[in-house]
Amino acid sequence: MGAALLLALGLLAQSLCLSVGVPGLRRPHTLYPWHRGPAAGRVRRAWVIPPISVSENHKRLPFPLVQIKSDKQQLGSIIYSIQGPGVDEEPRGVFSIDKFTGKVSLNAMLDREKTDRFRLRAFALDLGGSTLEEPTDLEIVVVDQNDNRPVFRQEVFTGRVPEGAVPGTYVTRAEATDADDPETDNAALRYSILEQGGPQLFSIDPHTGEIRTVQVGLDREVADMSGDGLTATASAIITLEDVNDNAPEFTRGQFFLEATEAVSGVDVGRLEVEDRDLPGSPNWVARFTILEGDPDRQFAIRTDPGTNEGVLSVVKPLDYESRERYDLKVAAQNEAPLQPAAPRAARGQARVSVRVRDVNEAPVFQENPLRTSLAEGAAPGTPVATFSARDPDTRQPQRLSYSKGYDPADWLQVDGATGRVQTQRVLSPASPFLKDGWYRAIILARDDASPPSTATGTLSVEILEVNDHAPELSPPWGSLCSIPDQGSGLLLGATDEDLPPHGAPFHFQLSPRLPELARNWSLSQVNVSHARLRPRLQVQEGLHRLSLLLQDSGQPPQQREQPLNVTVCRCGLDGACLPGAAALRAGGAGISLGALVIMLASVILLLLLALLVALLARCRQRSCDKRLLHGLQDDLRDNILNYDEQGGGEEDQDAYDMDQLRHPAELAALGAPLGRPSVRRDAPFSWAHPQAPRVLPSSPSDIADFISEGLAAVDGDPTVPPYDTALIYDYEGDGSVAGTLSSILSSLGDEDQDYGCLWDWGPRFARLADLYGPP
Repeated sequence: MGAALLLALGLLAQSLCLSVGVPGLRRPHTLYPWHRGPAAGRVRRAWVIPPISVSENHKRLPFPLVQIKSDKQQLGSIIYSIQGPGVDEEPRGVFSIDKFTGKVSLNAMLDREKTDRFRLRAFALDLGGSTLEEPTDLEIVVVDQNDNRPVFRQEVFTGRVPEGAVPGTYVTRAEATDADDPETDNAALRYSILEQGGPQLFSIDPHTGEIRTVQVGLDREVADMSGDGLTATASAIITLEDVNDNAPEFTRGQFFLEATEAVSGVDVGRLEVEDRDLPGSPNWVARFTILEGDPDRQFAIRTDPGTNEGVLSVVKPLDYESRERYDLKVAAQNEAPLQPAAPRAARGQARVSVRVRDVNEAPVFQENPLRTSLAEGAAPGTPVATFSARDPDTRQPQRLSYSKGYDPADWLQVDGATGRVQTQRVLSPASPFLKDGWYRAIILARDDASPPSTATGTLSVEILEVNDHAPELSPPWGSLCSIPDQGSGLLLGATDEDLPPHGAPFHFQLSPRLPELARNWSLSQVNVSHARLRPRLQVQEGLHRLSLLLQDSGQPPQQREQPLNVTVCRCGLDGACLPGAAALRAGGAGISLGALVIMLASVILLLLLALLVALLARCRQRSCDKRLLHGLQDDLRDNILNYDEQGGGEEDQDAYDMDQLRHPAELAALGAPLGRPSVRRDAPFSWAHPQAPRVLPSSPSDIADFISEGLAAVDGDPTVPPYDTALIYDYEGDGSVAGTLSSILSSLGDEDQDYGCLWDWGPRFARLADLYGPP
């Protein structure tokens, strides 16, 4: 809400044309800044040009500005030029010069708001290009015209003033700018208020634009605050600030509400108030206080920021059995202090009556969680605790029953009527449900109301450690030097399955049953879990069996007498056993030298028996092979045989002529004729061309050609078996020492062979043994 002012801006402007050649004035004469009229006896020259002024927005173009001239030479023999912004630099083409006369002209309209002056350089050269005058500056000043309207810095100006402010109180300031020359009257600004939309409450300074109050007693609650401030120029919206001159009042003098017992954090009801101050401001927001009726601080009131109502809530559970009704006295006031002159509210306080509604409450455990302890390994039936609860509904007597809600190891048993808890089995110390020595279970208590209510209680049982294990040597063997001063002795350690304080420190002692041990050995404590064993005098090398008594620190303490195998050896200067004592050190692991010898002899005997069995099996196999292949070593050939071959017909009598495949050198050695070979009976009568001997391939790359040529020769040669018979292309010779399993040779003399040895060759020859072996 605010009061709107319409501002108008006046301008005082005056346009002056200060340059030579302004339209409407006489035309500028030719300027000779270096020529000062005739003097007595001589002529003075100055290559200096004063600034030239020209008005912006000049429309008669081109417009002559000035003419420069040098008297170094005659007219027409001098070339003039200018350079700089507006000529050969941006903006280009604004100025130009006649190179023979030196006249400078304006070719485009000027805008002072973009460029307020131009600085050029003028040059004078002779026709040969030589410099006649030193370059000089030519400055052109653009004269401002009132061609820009003033502009407000913002469309809407806002201000705030408290109600009741004295006249002349500053509210806000309207500001505007003008793009014209600030050094001229073109940019002079004047401010005025055109319209206020109501009473004349404000004024504006015409020079500074400051807006101030002009009347006393501004009241926000009665002022017209609906102005929008929309104008063609600019508007000022002034907000009349509120002060707390109205106190909040309850809409009623008494409120009746109802709350449920045994719950908290719930809302009971709302208390409505009214305030005429500005909504949302600290002068309007109400704060509520409970003055009477809540000694235990069970209620609280918060403010709804949207409605400014007081929301009454329960912060602590109510008990119907203790109190059925609450009568509260509540007061309301604003966040901001009330003005001293403001009237007091008629209903600044109210009465609130809260009735408590009875419900069935859940039982309550007297101690929750309940912590107790029990020794580990407790027998079944051992009492643990009595976890009982009470029913808060004293006006409605009810019966409670108990049960287990969570018992992961099924270790406990609960009496349903009394809540008495006892064990029903032994709990293992290694149970995964023991966390840091504690066992946790949940017990439920339930009443018999309709519907029933249930309470949950946590039972935590600490399992107390019992000293039920004696310490043990770890490890129960070792080695040391035979001479007392050598080495560091034997470091002995102990472990105990019990937890502290039933474990370390351990007490090490040589067995009291054997007094001779104390004469030869000494035992000294190193720390709470280790001791060191040393010989008192030089002892014999070898294995010594000692007996130690170990005791823990439990209550009562546990002790155990344990054997210790000590290997005594010769040591070097560094206190380590020499290599020759390796067998003695092996005895330290509980194995004597005699037992080691027996074990080695047994291993050697087993190896010999295995070797003997292998030799017997080998000999038997060779004997069988000799009987099977006897007499088959005369003339062995590796031939490819087809048992279903039909040959070349009835006249084919030489189907397997081996001589055709033998090397000529072999035939000569055997005495075979080297003449023309015999011709097959089915060969044509006219065929009489002998075949030339074939040359063997000299390199592996010729093998393929050799085979192809051989196949072609055999197919057309009438002296060799027909093409459809099995051909043998190579012969490996005779006299092979290896046996053969050729089916051709094996078929000879089947009745004389003994195949009984096939059963000894294993399962792979079982089928052959069935076919050829004796029944």
